[in-house]
Amino acid sequence: MATIVLTVAGSLIGGPVGGAIGGLLGGVVDREVLFKPKGREGPRLSELRVQTSSYGTQIPKIFGTMRVAGSVIWAIDLIEHRATQSNGKGRPSTTSYSYTASFAVALSARPILGIGRIWADGKLLRGAAGDFKARTGFRVHPGTEDQAPDPLIAAAEGIGMAPAHRGIAYAVFEDLELGDFGNRIPSLSFEVIADSGPQAAGAIAQALAGDVLVADEATAALAGFAASGASARAVIETLAGAAGGWFRADAGKLALLHGDGAAVELADMGAGEEHGRGRRDIAAADTAPRALTLAYYEPGRDYQAGVQRAMRPGAGVREARMELAAAIDAASAKTIAEAALMRLDMERERRTVALPWGSLEVRPGERVTIAGAPGTWRVERWRLENMVVLLECVAVTPGAPSAEASGGRVLPAPDLATGETVVHVFELPPLGMLATTPRLAIAAAGTGPGWRSAALLISTDDGASWSPAGATAAPAVLGHVVTPPGMAPSHLEDRVNTLVVELTNGAMLLHDADTVALAAGTNLAMVGEELLQFAHAVPLGGRRWRLEGLWRGRRGTESAIGGQMAGDRFVLLEPEALATLDLPMQVVGTSARVLAQGVGDEDAAEAAAAMTGVSIVPPAPVHLRIDDLPDGSAEVRWMRRSRLGWDWIDGVDAPLGEESERYQVTILRAEGPQVVEMLEPRIALSAGERVAATEIVVRQIGAHGLSRPAMLELA
Repeated sequence: MATIVLTVAGSLIGGPVGGAIGGLLGGVVDREVLFKPKGREGPRLSELRVQTSSYGTQIPKIFGTMRVAGSVIWAIDLIEHRATQSNGKGRPSTTSYSYTASFAVALSARPILGIGRIWADGKLLRGAAGDFKARTGFRVHPGTEDQAPDPLIAAAEGIGMAPAHRGIAYAVFEDLELGDFGNRIPSLSFEVIADSGPQAAGAIAQALAGDVLVADEATAALAGFAASGASARAVIETLAGAAGGWFRADAGKLALLHGDGAAVELADMGAGEEHGRGRRDIAAADTAPRALTLAYYEPGRDYQAGVQRAMRPGAGVREARMELAAAIDAASAKTIAEAALMRLDMERERRTVALPWGSLEVRPGERVTIAGAPGTWRVERWRLENMVVLLECVAVTPGAPSAEASGGRVLPAPDLATGETVVHVFELPPLGMLATTPRLAIAAAGTGPGWRSAALLISTDDGASWSPAGATAAPAVLGHVVTPPGMAPSHLEDRVNTLVVELTNGAMLLHDADTVALAAGTNLAMVGEELLQFAHAVPLGGRRWRLEGLWRGRRGTESAIGGQMAGDRFVLLEPEALATLDLPMQVVGTSARVLAQGVGDEDAAEAAAAMTGVSIVPPAPVHLRIDDLPDGSAEVRWMRRSRLGWDWIDGVDAPLGEESERYQVTILRAEGPQVVEMLEPRIALSAGERVAATEIVVRQIGAHGLSRPAMLELA
């Protein structure tokens, strides 16, 4: 950096240059401002990483593309949402709570083009495609001078009371769901896109200084920069330091120069001889830093802070540090660090040149060549003594070659597409839990692997009204049938048929299970209306799987065997992936409709389930048989099953699971059916009844209705 010191005789030059320098950038520009800990400070890396909500916090001006935390400028109290779920007759209901927040975050003190990714507590809240990973309303106000107040803020504060924040780019979140963030507003950071493409350091400095700075020479390109700090002067000095540049006063303005270029030729009038004023000084090698570290932000690592270090050979133990609140790649950062270290080392050599007073036009900051001295120099100090112009010059560092560097291991936050919501609903057959009201199961997932959850609405009056029903559970493994499994018995392993399914997204997996695991309930799936299990899952590619070793008609669904068609649902029943709702008894015989609202306004899926009461009635009896007796009479026997337990633990009987044991037996005959009620699993037929009967239909009478029928045709 150039230091300009003016010792003025009369009013020859002090007015114009002194006014330009003092008025435009606030005084003397210290060449070591980047390295002196107590000097004026430009933007610091720490200022961009922590979200604030304090009065007086500085809002940076963003150039290019940068990741910034921003400042919360408006918020309302968290909103509590509650959902109550019945757990059945005689059991207390369960009430769950969720919270949403609405707030605004200021991002830039100059207009922006838009916002890319958003991180919440270090994880992606909004992906590169603009998809949110959690439900929220979101609006961006770009910071134009004609922008209107945000409608949410205006509604909360009142018309005429809500500021438009013109000139400030800010984002508004409306009802951001906080479940993923511990029910608190997370720490956010934003990829702010202020300009299209990288911006030259000189162009940024010129934009900050307005019409008092000219930066026509090419300077280092920065992918992004956040202008903040003690003053505009400090920021501009930081940019000049990154570019290896200095300032020169030009007709009431300042010009930013750097590197080699057009130079004024100087002929020393006798330095060191007649006047004894010209001289060459070289400071000791250890007065310059031996190492220099540059801290910066690296776009390739999600704008994480990076550090590049440059070292020179020779004497010295001093180390210097630069903080550049800019987004640059590792190689550019290494190049800037090496150029800065080289510049500090070369500036140990200083030359004082004596010129006649007619050389007053040689300005501080001028690029010059000196007769007898190689290279290009710049005028750092100017003074007039006894009508002799004395110029103190330092060497101009030639352009540093591009360096090679690595930013280190990249660990970006996963950016998984959420896709579209897919939901399946069905009345849940008894799985060991004794339901006392109709139980609806809801399984949902997304066509993208990043899908997390959806808000639920339910209607039991064919869509005339809808009620909130909480949220889905964890993403389920689901899809649809490609090749149905066909017919098979329910009491033997089906080794003949296979089932081919296509899962909803490629991240879903199916696994094998041995006999012990199958007996414990592993790999239980709802396929159409049939519950089945599978021993082997063979990937076929393209999200398709072939399932083999099938256990059919599980949990009393044997009547649905063979009823599947291509396109029917496939849902792997895992407790953590199923949301269940207990519905009132009057829904039996009707249907329940469920609407699942994903993270986007357009992402909604609907499904319906016929409520037959299968979740609250006992399963159909099994093993119907008739024993004909010698006198022509007969006895019909059967075995009951229980919705309370499916394991034959004692080898004798299954738990009842109902208030009492009763059966409705219908004897079909030509003259009309005969209906009787039995208290045990058998019925005696007289010789006449045996002859007249054509079929026996048995239903167990449960606490909440009749089971499905078990039928026995009589010869």
